[in-house]
Amino acid sequence: MKFVYYLKNSEKKVGIMKNAHSILDISDFYSSKGIKKPKDINELLDSWDDLFLEEIKKFITENKATSNLTDVKLLAPIEYPKRNLLCLGKNYLDHAKEIVGLSGSEDNIPKFPIYFSKIADPAIGDGDIIQSHKEITEMVDYEVELGVIIGKDGINIKPEEVEDYIFGYTIVNDVSARNIQRKHGQWFKGKCLETFCPMGPVIAHKSEIPFPVELDIKCSVNDELRQNSNTKMLIFDIPTIISDLSKGMYLRKGDIIITGTPSGVGLGFKPFKFLKPGDKVVCEIEKIGTLTNTVK
Repeated sequence: MKFVYYLKNSEKKVGIMKNAHSILDISDFYSSKGIKKPKDINELLDSWDDLFLEEIKKFITENKATSNLTDVKLLAPIEYPKRNLLCLGKNYLDHAKEIVGLSGSEDNIPKFPIYFSKIADPAIGDGDIIQSHKEITEMVDYEVELGVIIGKDGINIKPEEVEDYIFGYTIVNDVSARNIQRKHGQWFKGKCLETFCPMGPVIAHKSEIPFPVELDIKCSVNDELRQNSNTKMLIFDIPTIISDLSKGMYLRKGDIIITGTPSGVGLGFKPFKFLKPGDKVVCEIEKIGTLTNTVK
């Protein structure tokens, strides 16, 4: 089951993918339960109950699609996150190694998760434009990452309980201006420029993806495969991340955790391979889909 947020006839809607080519508007399902239809996926999460799962599967089976993908514009599934995205740095061993020795990078493999946050205001969707911000940077980089969507509030979550707190998964491209990261000595500013958070194209419900999560993850630039790994290669896996983050700190429904990127980023090449206007970036994660954006 894959949830989407989309634009049709100037109206934003929440839907479920009926198949690879069509969408079913979720409004009638909520109406049948006497619940106000969600205006976006944040509202869907506010009213979500895991008991809905089998009922929604039945709703999908018994109802015809209401839109073809060709007739709508897919938006970022959570266009305006309620809080900053929670991010992991250097969480694939190969990526941690590829940036060792580079200016502004500590020469070590993390012993504990490295956290930072990222603003998305808004996140951009599949097919949208990444602005190059050429007046302040010539070092725009790509980072394909698995995004984990939290489905219910929790604090001090035990590793064995983590899956219960997950709603689903999406793709995030953690676009980064490397010179700004270096200039400020931290990652926040260089990752928060406008359009630097492509997300989507769907949220795959956790029921679609076996746990622990082991998914192929890739990124291509102009059809050149740059990143190619699997989420089983994470240094700190999803149970570890969510349990550790929640120690003494509430995770809230709708929070988005992006889990780090594998090797093959532009910064890791000699010479560097940063993004240029006209470049097409395709991020792909198994069982979720592809997220494609062009640089302007």
